[in-house]
Amino acid sequence: MRNIAQAKEEIIHTVQAYTAKDEKGNYKIPLVCQRPMLLMGPPGIGKTAIMKQIAREEKIGLVEYTLTHHTRQSAVGLPILKKKNFGGKEYTVTEYTMSEIIASVYQCMEQQQVSEGILFLDEINCVSETLAPTMLQFLQNKTFGTHRLPPGWVIVAAGNPERYNKSVREFDMVTLDRVRSMEIEADYKVWRAYAQKRQIHTAVLAYLDLKQENFYQIREKQEGSCFVTARGWEDLSRILQVYEELEIPVTKELVEEYIRDGEIAADFAGFYQLCRKYEKEWEPDRLFSLENRENPTEKAKLLEGAGLDEKLLLMNGLEQGLTERVKTCLLEKAYMNGIYEELARIKKEAAGGRAFDEILESCICGKKERDAILKDQGLLSGEEWEIRQRVTRWIQEKRQERKLLEGQTEAPGFPWLKEAFYRETLKLKRAEEEVKDALEYSITFMKGVCVKGQELALFLTHLSGNEEIMAFIRQHGCETYLKEGEILLASEAEEALKKEIQDFQKQI
Repeated sequence: MRNIAQAKEEIIHTVQAYTAKDEKGNYKIPLVCQRPMLLMGPPGIGKTAIMKQIAREEKIGLVEYTLTHHTRQSAVGLPILKKKNFGGKEYTVTEYTMSEIIASVYQCMEQQQVSEGILFLDEINCVSETLAPTMLQFLQNKTFGTHRLPPGWVIVAAGNPERYNKSVREFDMVTLDRVRSMEIEADYKVWRAYAQKRQIHTAVLAYLDLKQENFYQIREKQEGSCFVTARGWEDLSRILQVYEELEIPVTKELVEEYIRDGEIAADFAGFYQLCRKYEKEWEPDRLFSLENRENPTEKAKLLEGAGLDEKLLLMNGLEQGLTERVKTCLLEKAYMNGIYEELARIKKEAAGGRAFDEILESCICGKKERDAILKDQGLLSGEEWEIRQRVTRWIQEKRQERKLLEGQTEAPGFPWLKEAFYRETLKLKRAEEEVKDALEYSITFMKGVCVKGQELALFLTHLSGNEEIMAFIRQHGCETYLKEGEILLASEAEEALKKEIQDFQKQI
C-alpha cells in the first residue's frame, strides 16, 4: 500500500528504468519485460494529477484516456477490406485502421517533439463488455489490433476497487501476472503538502487539521452512499475563494454540493462561518504589514484565550501568507537568473567585436525563438512562460533606453547593461529580507499565542512540511526557527517514546 506521493516517485523511477539504454542504444529492460503499471485506489485522490506532474517534471509526453468514454472501434480502429495473395490465390481480408489511442500517441510525439512518454488509461476496469478483451490484450501485449505502442512509451493504467464502483471488472490471474499492480490509499499529510502549494483555502486546511478523519470517507447510509474525497475539498476551496472575492454568501447547501456527506458538510459549513468571524477580528494581513505591524507580544495577548480551532486557522493563515511571499521571491529569483543567462550570451557576443545594437537585437530574436519552441513542445508552465516574457521585456526596455542615450553621450555598452542588472538584484535582496523578517515575526507571534509547547510545535511542523518555506530557510537562514525548532524535536521525541511504550504494552 502506498500513498499518492510514493506512487508518483515509483512511476518516475519506472519511466527512468524503462527508457534507460545501453551503450548500443538498446533498452536495458526489453520491451517485452516492461510491465504496464496498474494503480488501484479510491477516486479523487490525485491519480490523474500526478501524471501531469510527472510529464512536466520529466519533460516527456503524456496522452490521457478515460476508457469509459470509448468503444471497441476507437481503441482498435475501423475495419477495412484489403486484397492479399496466399498460395497464388487472391483473397479479401479484413484489416483495421490505426487505433485512435495509438494515433494520439504519435500525434503527441510529433507536436511536442518527444520520443518518450506515458500513456495513461483511466478507469481501466470499467470498460464496456465489448472493449474489455481488447484492453486486456493491450495490457499484455501493448498492441491494439495490429498496431503496437511506440518504444519509449510507458503504460500506466488506473482503476477504482469494487467497493467504490459497482460496475468494475476483476482482472484475471493471467493479466495480473503481466502488470505491476500498486494499491494507493488516501493520506492527509501528503495531500496537505500538495494543498499548501495549491493555496487551498485556509478554512479547509484548518478544519482538516482538526478533523483529519473527515478528509476522505466513503460510507453507506439509508439515504444512499455518502462520500468525501480530496478532489471534493480542492474544488470546494476554489469556489469558496471566488465567492469571497465576489462577496457571494456561502451556504451549507453549496458545501453539500462538493462534500457529499451531510454531517461533514454541515460541520464544515459551521466551521467556515466561524473562520470568517475570526478573520475579521485578528486581521491576518496586518500581521505582515511592516508599516502597520503591532508588537507581536501585545497582539498575541488578544488571542490568549482563543480555542484550538482559532489558533489552527491563524497558523494556516500565517503559513499561506508566508508561502505566497516565498513563492513571489522564488519567481523573482528565476527572473533574475533568466536575465543573467541572457547577459552571459550578450557578453560572449560582445567579446567578438560585433556592434552592440546588433547583439541586443540578435539576443531578443533568438530568445523569442527558443521560448516559442519550448512553449509549443509543452515544456513550460504558465509561470515559466511569464518569467521568460519578463526577461525578454527587460532586454527590450534596455535596448530602448540605450537608443535614447545614444545622442547624449557615448553609446553605453555591456558595463552599462551589467550595472542595470545589479540594480535589479538589489530589489530581489530587499524582497528576500522582507520575507525573512515576516518569517521571524510569524514564529515570534505564534510563540506568544500558543501557551502550550505542543501548539507551537504544530506550527513549526507545518513550516517544516512546506517545501517552499524550507527551501527559503535553507538558503537564507532563520534564527528564530532554528531556536524554537528545539520544541519540535522535543515534541517528536515525546511522541516516539509514547509509541514505544504503547508497542511494549501490546506485547505484554
